[in-house]
Amino acid sequence: VGTAGVTAVLCVHALEDAGVTPERCNGKPILVTGAGGGVGSIAVAVLASKGYRVAACTGRAALKPLLCSLGAHEVIDRSELCDEAAFRPLMKERFAGGVDAVGGLTLSSLLAQTSYGGAVAACGLAGGADIPKMTVMPFILRNVRLLGVDSVYASSAARERVWEEVQASLSPASLSSLSLNVPLSEIGAYGEKILKGQVQGRVVVDVA
Repeated sequence: VGTAGVTAVLCVHALEDAGVTPERCNGKPILVTGAGGGVGSIAVAVLASKGYRVAACTGRAALKPLLCSLGAHEVIDRSELCDEAAFRPLMKERFAGGVDAVGGLTLSSLLAQTSYGGAVAACGLAGGADIPKMTVMPFILRNVRLLGVDSVYASSAARERVWEEVQASLSPASLSSLSLNVPLSEIGAYGEKILKGQVQGRVVVDVA
């Protein structure tokens, strides 16, 4: 699953450890941003396998069939979370929590729409390193928690828990559908495609 998969599972575990379990979501979904990417797609699959209702957020409508096949119950266009004019410090409580691989206004909007007692695991900055327009309102009025996740310094125990989760929650078929093998000679071209958002899942570079 690579670094992306490890990070995705660490995010799911962060939500679980914060008490955001399927039983406590009251029917509301966990939102996964950047759902078409390496982290997001694996997060969708793992959350769905564990019984969560999952909402997948992406800017690529063509990925809807794939995301639904991974277990997403609904697919949300990222423009819904990037509308500066519509943003408010507190918005309708749509999500029980989230896995955010995007950052920026997307993360701000997710936090503002997270239900009381929910949590968001943040692990990326594809949409920006800042959290614009954000206030403390979700934290002090809804008891929402923002959980930082990195995979570089994860403990041995955390990594062992990740590998156990991968074995239990991800089938070889689902992993195969999320991976693209690319020869080293073509990595430059694929790097440009990744920056343009034209690649789904994760890219595995064949150095042989």
